[in-house]
Amino acid sequence: MIPAPVQVAVVDDDPSLCRSLGRLLRAAGMEPVTYGSAEAFLADTAQPPFDCLVLDVQLGGMSGLELGHWLAAEGGAPPIIYVTAYDDAQTRQRAERAGCAAYFRKSDAGERVLDEIRRLAGKGAAPAPALP
Repeated sequence: MIPAPVQVAVVDDDPSLCRSLGRLLRAAGMEPVTYGSAEAFLADTAQPPFDCLVLDVQLGGMSGLELGHWLAAEGGAPPIIYVTAYDDAQTRQRAERAGCAAYFRKSDAGERVLDEIRRLAGKGAAPAPALP
């Protein structure tokens, strides 16, 4: 039996990041669905059951952190990886409080992000590791 591909939602208001991360995920055999906002993600009633979410911390409208809190309150959210272009200690603390499974800067290597998605999708919701 062939295992189902990993389903990953990418929520980022930067279209070039959505395209490049989508290509990277497809090249790794995953099935990404990209959204330009948290609101677009929430409005999609035809979502597959995602194995992992990659959320930009800062979005126009509802932020990625607010989306993470909302999903956690609803229960049953898949593991969340937060990405940001503006890394600082306060943002990391807010991501931890929002229940992140992993946290990356947008400048971090794509292979590190792929490895983390594979780890999270293989184990389901994992305890959040200590942030570097």
